[in-house]
Amino acid sequence: MSETRPESREDDSWFSEAQLAEVAPADAMDTLRSPVPTQMVSNGEYMPYPQTEKQRRVETRLAELADSAARDLRMNRRQFLATTGGMAAVFLAMNEVFGPIFKVQPGEMYEPAAFAQSGAPPDLFVFDTQLHTVRSSRNLDNLSLRSIAQGVHSVLNANDLPDALGGVNTPWNPALVGLPNVSENFYLVQFVKDVYLDSQVAVGLMSNNTSAAIPDVAGNRPPRDIRESEIGEFLTAPQTAAVRDWLNTLAGSTRLLAHGQIFPGIPGSYPPDTPVPTNLDYMQWQIDTLKPDSWKGYTSANSAKYDLDPESLMRRWTLDDQQVAYPMYELIVRNGDMLKTKPGFFNICIHKGLSTDAPDDPALGFPVDIPKAAQDWPMLNFIIYHSCIRPGFWMLDALNDVRSGRLRNGVPDILWTTQFAVDSAPFPNVYAELGTIFASCVVTFPTVCAHILGQLLKFMGEDRIVFGSDSVWYGSPQWQIEAFWRFQIPDDLRNQYGYPELTETAKRKILGLNSARLYQLPTASVAAPQGVYKPVPADYAAQMPDELKTLMEFPGFTADNLAQMRARYRAAGGQPSNTRYGWVRV
Repeated sequence: MSETRPESREDDSWFSEAQLAEVAPADAMDTLRSPVPTQMVSNGEYMPYPQTEKQRRVETRLAELADSAARDLRMNRRQFLATTGGMAAVFLAMNEVFGPIFKVQPGEMYEPAAFAQSGAPPDLFVFDTQLHTVRSSRNLDNLSLRSIAQGVHSVLNANDLPDALGGVNTPWNPALVGLPNVSENFYLVQFVKDVYLDSQVAVGLMSNNTSAAIPDVAGNRPPRDIRESEIGEFLTAPQTAAVRDWLNTLAGSTRLLAHGQIFPGIPGSYPPDTPVPTNLDYMQWQIDTLKPDSWKGYTSANSAKYDLDPESLMRRWTLDDQQVAYPMYELIVRNGDMLKTKPGFFNICIHKGLSTDAPDDPALGFPVDIPKAAQDWPMLNFIIYHSCIRPGFWMLDALNDVRSGRLRNGVPDILWTTQFAVDSAPFPNVYAELGTIFASCVVTFPTVCAHILGQLLKFMGEDRIVFGSDSVWYGSPQWQIEAFWRFQIPDDLRNQYGYPELTETAKRKILGLNSARLYQLPTASVAAPQGVYKPVPADYAAQMPDELKTLMEFPGFTADNLAQMRARYRAAGGQPSNTRYGWVRV
């Protein structure tokens, strides 16, 4: 018989009695309260990995640094670790144990101004090319992407494999630790706060996903048509455009762009009286009605229609598929007049990768379909989201690629990103995007991060890499902006593999200037004196019109809980507690 009390914290876990004897509540055991955990914290679904020797060294050194600085600043250690000085101390401790990964100086522990000086500068122009929100009729409680960013067990690291720091499920964004993983964190009110009030993003690009799965008597199936796809999407094309139009009107300036949705298909019409448009007809409707700024497609999604049978299922596709992809490119080029008002209209943004166990299939991210499409359609820009990284979200596989000794063109062969960088080098209309690929490795696999950035710089150059945060899955983009600005490719890797230095000039290009060129937008140096990018007003939620609320609640969601969402978030604000609500190994 179980010895745990009904509805107790122990009873709520999945641990056996024997396992409970080996763990303890993290919030009770963690006396340090580091901004970044120094040992693995479990949410109760799996046994936490014991603290490693390197993690103990980081923890010990961090405690020493924090005690000394807190004494000097006349505050207690916990107060200090909740400040920017505490984050600087973490960077210093990690650099001492793992090498010079982050740009940080000891003085940053004492002076917020010094921390800010080494961090992202105030005049930095940031264009985030991959942002997400979710319509409020979708329930995304316990979203796996947020779980892995918070440092709790996730299907994305189902076997709880260790990271390069020796930890398991180390949080990517410490600000998310301990917060509830609930749908409200991904709705529009929270999105605006995370991106436009809590980060340096000047311009964002709202993305959407055509990866719908339709519940059926035999399980989930691909959609048959556009209508079915919209029912299963996080955000539809009309919702994406409506959010853009509302926010830009609210700010009185261009702060948000919108993707149109790519649905490849063969030319022609459905039989008369078919109630839904063909894929290409729907893309033309988006052009005529929604005026997309650029396009987003998923070759891995069942979003292509290979016939004119309304009952057939959509299928995956490839960029060089002349049957469905090329007619879609032709349609976009035919509407080239859109470039006069939407200069990024020929930007084709394609999700590629994040498919750990997938075969070398171009529909799933293998990059062999990119060169031919780029060569055959030189007027189009192919912006490859996630840079084709094969490992999905958890970068241990990429670290094993680095350690395997397998080389491609003289550098470690990271599946499939290295091949993408090498094969795309000759094509100036192919770009690498960093969404998730950077977030998933900068904290937990910094060596992998150095190799990826080094290879993209070496083969594609600093002018063909663009920043995307894939937020708000991982919280506000600011932590990624700060980490990217501070990140350095170690000299030993640069010397061994010929990687260029990640200079401040390169960082400025990647974080914003390259995308500004692709979308022909003014950058910070031009915009600031003219007031081109005006702030989003603090009372933005109160100015949300009923029509937009109704549209974002499609289908069937009627409760107006936007104000309550904002109030709950603000109530949880203030100084971070750095508390982990889980279990640690003892």
